[in-house]
Parts: sequence; C-alpha cells; structure tokens
Amino acid sequence: MELIKRNIHMDRVRTQAVMQFTLEDDVNIPENKPDVAALNLEKGELVIDEIRPATDSVTVRGRLCFVVLYHTLEEGSNLVVLEGKLPFEERINMQGVTPADTVTVDGEVEDITVNMINSRKLNIQSLATMSARVEELYDEEAPIAIHGDEKVEYRRMPLNLTQIAICKNDIFRLKEEVALPSNYPNIFQILWSNLSLGDVEFKVMEEKLTISGDIHLFVLYEGEGEEHPCRSFETTIPFSGVLECHGCREGMLPDIRYRLGQQELTVRPDFDGEERCIALELVLDIGIRIYEEERLEIISDIYGVSKEIDTVSHRADLRRLLSRVTGKTKVTDHIHVDGGTVMQLLHSEGSVSLEQQGTVENGISLQGSVLIKVMYITGEDEAPYGSTQAQIPYQYTLEVPDIAPEDMGAVHAEVEQLQVTMLDGEEMDVKAVLSFSTVVFKNVPVELISQVNVSELDSGKMSSLPGIVVHMVKAGDNLWNIGKKYYVPVDSLRELNSLDSDELKTGQKLLIVKGG
Repeated sequence: MELIKRNIHMDRVRTQAVMQFTLEDDVNIPENKPDVAALNLEKGELVIDEIRPATDSVTVRGRLCFVVLYHTLEEGSNLVVLEGKLPFEERINMQGVTPADTVTVDGEVEDITVNMINSRKLNIQSLATMSARVEELYDEEAPIAIHGDEKVEYRRMPLNLTQIAICKNDIFRLKEEVALPSNYPNIFQILWSNLSLGDVEFKVMEEKLTISGDIHLFVLYEGEGEEHPCRSFETTIPFSGVLECHGCREGMLPDIRYRLGQQELTVRPDFDGEERCIALELVLDIGIRIYEEERLEIISDIYGVSKEIDTVSHRADLRRLLSRVTGKTKVTDHIHVDGGTVMQLLHSEGSVSLEQQGTVENGISLQGSVLIKVMYITGEDEAPYGSTQAQIPYQYTLEVPDIAPEDMGAVHAEVEQLQVTMLDGEEMDVKAVLSFSTVVFKNVPVELISQVNVSELDSGKMSSLPGIVVHMVKAGDNLWNIGKKYYVPVDSLRELNSLDSDELKTGQKLLIVKGG
C-alpha cells in the first residue's frame, strides 16, 4: 500500500534577532571646508557591506554615512555640506543560525546627534537598530490518495489553504528628471535633499507585477549669481513601471515589501545649457511574496477491513488567508522652537516607527512614534536657516476579526499625510495621518499521515469480536469510529441499518455483522 502525497509549499522565518548599538566619533572639518559657526541639519543612513554568519551568531560589517549642513561666517555661502562615514562591526547573537545560512540584515538609524566641539571639530553620535533573520522555503507532504490492493477504509478532510507560489527579492530602477520653474535661479550646488516614496501600489498580472506611486522630492540649493541665493524646491513626481515575475497570475495574493535603496541625485543642463534639471536615479529593494489559495482534500484517517493498518502521523502548521487589512489613524501635536524665531516653514518630513505590537480581541494593538523634522527660515543674517524635530507617540488597533496570537502578520507602517503650519514665531501645529497594512494568515494545525504500515489481522483480537452485535450509540460515536472498532466498512453499516444519513442519535441501535 502506498500513500499518494501532494506537496504544500510553505515559507517561514526560521530564526531572527534584533539588536541596538551606538556609534560615536569625533570628526575633523576638512581643510577645504570653512569653519563651523552653527549646526543646522543632519541625517544618517546605515549601509551594510558584509554579513558573516557563524554558529548562533552573525557578524555584520558596514558604515554609518552621515550628512551635516552647517552655517559658516566666512565669506561665500552661508551654508556648507559635510559628508562622512563611521565604520562599524557588530555581532548579533542569533540562536539557531549556522555558517551555511543565508542571513538577511536590515539596518535603520534611530537617532543621530551632531554637536560642535569647536569650529573645526564635530562629535557624531548615533543610535542604530539591526534586524537579522533567516527565511526558508519548505514543503509539507499531504496524503491525497491511496494506491494498493488491500481493502481499506479512509476518510477525507477538506482544507482551505494558502501556499506560497513565488518568493524572491528583486530591484526596480527609477529614472526621472524634473526641471525648475522659470522663476527659480539656476543651480550652483545642491546643499540638502530629501527623497521619499508615497502611495506605492503593486498589482499582480499575468507573468508580471505592475508598480505605481509618487516620488516626493525636496531640494535646498545655492543658486548662481554673485550673492549665491539659497532657494528651496519641492515637488511630487508620479511613476509607474513593470517587473517581470514568472509564474504570476491574476487572482494571486501579493504580500510585497519595499524600501528605498541606492539614491543618486545630479544636476544636469537643460536644452539651453543652463543648470536647471534635477535627475533622479533610484533603486527600490523589493521583497516579493505571492501566495495562492487552494481547496485541498487530504486523507485524514485510515483503517483496515481485511488487514491491520497502522498510521504514522506528524503535526503540521498549515495556514489559510484570514484577512488583508489596512487602517489609518491621525496624530496631532505642537512643536515648540527654543531659542529662535520661525519666519517661514521650508520643509517637513516624517517617519513612523513601530515599537510594540500584539494581538487583542479582533485586532492588532500597535504602539510607536512618529519622528517629525521641520526646516525653516529664521530671518537672522548669521544663521538664516534652522531646524527642529519632535517625536510624537501613537497608539492604534488595526481591526482583524477572529485573529489569534499565533496568527500575527507583519505590519507595514508609513506616514501617508503630513501637515505642519505655523501658529506663531515659536510654535508649530503638526497633523499627520498614519497608514498601516498587513496580510494575516490563520494558523491551521493538522495531523498529516506520513506513513502506513500493513500487517495481518491479530487472530486473537478478531476472535474476541462477536460475529453479530447490536451497538448502542454513545455520545461522540459516529459511523467512522464504529466501523474502525469492528473492522467493518462504513458503507456496510449504512446499508445494513438502512441509514439515509450519517447522523446518529445517542441511544440508537446499530446492527453490526463482522465481515459485512
């Protein structure tokens, strides 16, 4: 006797770990840069160069790339850009990882602080987080049929399952160009820039994925001319494109994550040869997980009529789609600016962090904060630009009916809308809309028969069973377990007792004939 099996394709995170670490160093101002009078803006990005897995740990080598915008009192431009990097090598303890594993590590700068030591030296401090994980694909073998000459009884159980159909990482390259409005001066040099994505949407088509969204661009630049005027420019650029994805079909379930990777921003001449065009080259790192729903009937139990049948089973955690959900919440707060006067707002940006999540009744409880950064004009000659930032906490419950603790999905969070307005010279009003989305799978624990052993019937056991018996139905009895007890086919029980359905009542009498 042979079990015919069907592979159910699954994916999982086998092991994962998160660590926070600090980076700090003193940085000298290069000789070709003027003295620092006051600090204005700073930002940092964690770049990972090497991942070395070992037994129960991972060593990560990389660098913190930082950019500082500062004021100078020397002749020429008021604003100066300083770029640099701080190398790091950190070890992440990660139970279960081996040297042969492929480990994925994501790094984020949680906070970066720059302080003046003197006009030629700065102190850089940063708090960073690294998340490491080992993802793997595997198959569960589910019995769907039996091949053999032995007379056996088996019953089927229907299952609604969600299998992974496509699992891969890909990149999407974006090239866009935008020209300055006619009333803006030509670009001498870019001092500060910020790029972010919004309203990104993926759709599954035949053999491809379509992607669309918006690029939000902010540039602070020094214009051409004797006085090198500083100007800011902000715009939104829609984009769309196609990713080849072999095996995709409409109706499949996408769970796609993306992050903005490599960014390159350059100034190019327009048709008249003037430096008025900003060219963007961006790389989106995309994690593609596409699932397929299917209804499958598996063999859940077997017993013999002429032979003894023993089965070997194992527990498998399968899954089915529970819900695809999105939710939004508003956060509001005031930002107070110390030691300065705000004349005009230039630019604001926000990033959301998800610090705690857990299941509650019919939902996922989320807690975290939104980091708001604002750049503004002060009206002071020595330091005409200023910046401030604030961290605004939030609490939100994403509604997911019937969710259980083992059904957790990965939640994606982003700032969908941000509005910062001046209340007076020292106070700003912040209003933001946060968007959350997740795909939640219901855990489906199943006992899967992996092996069937056939042996001769125990003669002593069979002789102890009466040839004809009247069975009194007890609570919990059904035709299957009664037939299994007496080695009688279920169809024979139905026919002998003239049953129109499989429903039995407690106290009901069934006639059983051995070998029937």
